Amino acid sequence: MIIGRRSAAVLCGLLAALTVGALPTSAAAEPVKQETPPKVELVLDVSGSMRARDVGGQSRMAAAQQAFKEVIDAVPDEVRLGIRTLGANYRGEDKRRGCVDSEQLYPVGKVDKTEAKAAVATLRPTGWTPIGYALRQAVKDLRNGDGHGDGDRDGTRRIVLITDGEDSCGLPDPCDVARELAADGTHLTVDTLGLASDAKVREQLSCIAEATGGTYTAVQDTGQLSDRLQQLVRRSVDTPVVVPTVVEGSQDRCADAPLLQPGLYGDRQKFGEHGWFRVELEPGQELRASASVLADRAVDRDYGVLVRAVTEKGQELARGSGAGHGRTDVMSAGLRYPWTGEEERTVCVEVSHSFSAPASVKRTPGLPVELNVDVVAAPDSVPDVAAFGLARGWVPLVLLAVTGLVAGVLWGWLGRLRNPVRRAS
Repeated sequence: MIIGRRSAAVLCGLLAALTVGALPTSAAAEPVKQETPPKVELVLDVSGSMRARDVGGQSRMAAAQQAFKEVIDAVPDEVRLGIRTLGANYRGEDKRRGCVDSEQLYPVGKVDKTEAKAAVATLRPTGWTPIGYALRQAVKDLRNGDGHGDGDRDGTRRIVLITDGEDSCGLPDPCDVARELAADGTHLTVDTLGLASDAKVREQLSCIAEATGGTYTAVQDTGQLSDRLQQLVRRSVDTPVVVPTVVEGSQDRCADAPLLQPGLYGDRQKFGEHGWFRVELEPGQELRASASVLADRAVDRDYGVLVRAVTEKGQELARGSGAGHGRTDVMSAGLRYPWTGEEERTVCVEVSHSFSAPASVKRTPGLPVELNVDVVAAPDSVPDVAAFGLARGWVPLVLLAVTGLVAGVLWGWLGRLRNPVRRAS
């Protein structure tokens, strides 16, 4: 059985290599140089529950303070760092006051390490857990920090939330706030670190992170907390910035659709909606379009994405589709369409998806859609890969014949290994 499994793996690898060899590859995109320094705001929970002593024998607050000290010492020079607290000041029972208890402990900018560490060292577990409110305030900090309020869309912006509990205020709902941030069209990511292994905490922190393309990490000890914080701060430097242009596709027809140039675009589509866009092609040009739909909330198990290229009169020119089953964060599909005519042609691009959700899931805003449009020189002859994603031409036929021959030989060899009696006879 071991030999059989290894042989099957070899067969799959060979078939995959032959298939990939039949497909053309595109050049990798060049990283986008950041004009604006990357900004990171650490949002620390200082609520009363942070007194619990279950992180390596010390309190959650002490573990966070130790990790912050190490992170501040390791902040890259090019990062503009800020620190915000939630639940650090009001210890009373008035919910109205407790749910706006969030302040900026250290402003976003170049870090004076001594001053920043001294500010964190004074914190003591105190009050409520207004996560949604704190996230909204953190966004304002990032917009105003370091004198780049109008240029924050040009650089990486990251919020790192460290907490041991779920929001204790209810409104604004942290997941809804995260979706609002994603809908803004700015390059903002929220990562969450959980200091408690509670299922509700994990669900809420995962929701916040997934809505903005961030990550959720369940922290087990101080060392892991420190390492993860440093990774996320460093990631703001290493991650190239590609900010989609916000666009709204027409829901009815191509004639009213926005005309797109090559580039990356962001839209929102509610369940059941279709988005229409237009692209102009010159003779000898090829359209390459792909769309990705982000499942930023709970969705049903079956889903798909469809991208179509059609003429202004509705004749389909090409299509690409993707489908899946089970949990997913994103689903993508793409197409290619070469234009070999003699006059300029308007191509209508339709993007739709079949995501659905339980009745309890909010419908607005719609799911994030990212559309990438590229126009390149069409090949001199009919391409070996059609826009429908199906191979065509004599080269794929030869490859398929060779693949069948190799697969037959390997299958026969595999059968003889599994049945030594037949081989001996």
